[in-house]
Amino acid sequence: MGKGYNARIASNPYIVGTFACIGGGLFGLDISSMSAALNNPAYTSTFNNIFVQPTANAQGAIVASMPAGSLIGALSVTYLGDKLGRKKTIILAALFWVIGSILQCASVNRGMLVVGRIISGISVGIASTVVPVYQSEIAAPEIRGRLVAFQQWSITWGILLQYFVQFGCSYINGTASFRIPWGLQMIPAIILALGMIAFPESPRWLVDHNREAEALEILADLHGGGNQQDDLVVLEFEEIKSQVYFERTEGAKSWSDLLKPGVSRRVVLGSSLQMWSQLTGMNVMMYYVVYVFEGAGLTGRRANLIADSVQYVLNVSFTVPAIIYIDKWGRRPMFIYGCLVMGFWLYLVGGLQARFGQWGTLNGATTWVVVNNPAATKAIIVCSYFFVSSFAITMGPASWAYPAEIFPMRVRAKAVSLSTATNWLFNFALAWAAPPMLANIQWKTYFVFGTFNFAACIHFFFCFPETAQRSLEEIEDVFAQGHEYSAWAVSRSVGKKDLADVLAHKVDEKESVDA
Repeated sequence: MGKGYNARIASNPYIVGTFACIGGGLFGLDISSMSAALNNPAYTSTFNNIFVQPTANAQGAIVASMPAGSLIGALSVTYLGDKLGRKKTIILAALFWVIGSILQCASVNRGMLVVGRIISGISVGIASTVVPVYQSEIAAPEIRGRLVAFQQWSITWGILLQYFVQFGCSYINGTASFRIPWGLQMIPAIILALGMIAFPESPRWLVDHNREAEALEILADLHGGGNQQDDLVVLEFEEIKSQVYFERTEGAKSWSDLLKPGVSRRVVLGSSLQMWSQLTGMNVMMYYVVYVFEGAGLTGRRANLIADSVQYVLNVSFTVPAIIYIDKWGRRPMFIYGCLVMGFWLYLVGGLQARFGQWGTLNGATTWVVVNNPAATKAIIVCSYFFVSSFAITMGPASWAYPAEIFPMRVRAKAVSLSTATNWLFNFALAWAAPPMLANIQWKTYFVFGTFNFAACIHFFFCFPETAQRSLEEIEDVFAQGHEYSAWAVSRSVGKKDLADVLAHKVDEKESVDA
């Protein structure tokens, strides 16, 4: 492995494009590590000084500490991603996760738990930012969306696996019921850190750092079976060099580049997409599924755990069609139809809660709950399942693919970092706000998120152009078309080039310089 990576691994696009997704799985592990612990008596007594369940605000703060750390981690990629490279930054994220998991596993009070979750959050923030960038920069155009979509699938697997570990450990008495799962979750991060040593660096990052020979060698291993004269390899290498050289003429990289014409629009699109992905309400339904189902009238800890696990299985299963067809369907339809359907299911949940719910007592607290109405309880749970399935097959995978592919190389790390930081900012706010919302405005919470989905649908229709099945360099032509508020007018054929087009363009550029 004198190249610094394993060429056999690099030659398989699915292995090299999906292994780093373990970083996304860390986020999933965190989601269910908390959701499954919320109604665990050992957890509630350990992390509350007066031996009752933490208040809605306190529990919101504990959960929100992870996305708070993720916000810091995502912003740090603006420096780390360009300075260290994509590969080393992923390894660093894994190391942060191990440290955070150790602290969580050993925590004896809220303060220690929050610190551990913040450190783990930094890891998730770094990984969720740099992994899609790494994937998009090494993938061939025709499967780029599919590979980045694996990021979302890995999140769903992390949620599912950790939840079943929590479910099994729920039969253990005492603090081991939550400490064992929190300790085991460091294993995937160790595998990620060690495994990434055998993977190549991003060829686009190497060209940007004047290491063109290494970049060409990696491109040949990735897409040409080691043949540096392969048409696709030459095409991609020439496109990357042309784009990098062009961007260098624009001056040194800085935050002000994000405000330049042609880039600022994309920054708004990437950041608003990540904002909408949170405002759909999906992570609220995942973090606090226990509260949602308890409010629907589902009683008994074991019954709730089983119902929750069905939701997580559906989340994994319905992500698969999106992975297979994301490059065929395109990003726009997945955004538009996904939000339309999700808004519908949330309005149904809210309507059922309003019609059949009443004030009652749950876990010693006054709350809005459906009582003695099995039909309404089942209907709310089924609508929740449909909501989660709708997100999994549309918005979930596409929301990771789009920001990673729309930015020029010179600002990609900074811009994707800012977009992902927006995700974590809203994740933090909603993770903290959701328990008080469910406690105070009850069923109206679902109407709030349903309305957000319909608003997002309108925004996607007017402002988000299609980017599927184009190279990262060809996407520049998509945004050169304009159509800021009429995105549907951008044809899916815009930007498509072959090797002859690229070489002809290179000759024209040389002649214009000589002239």
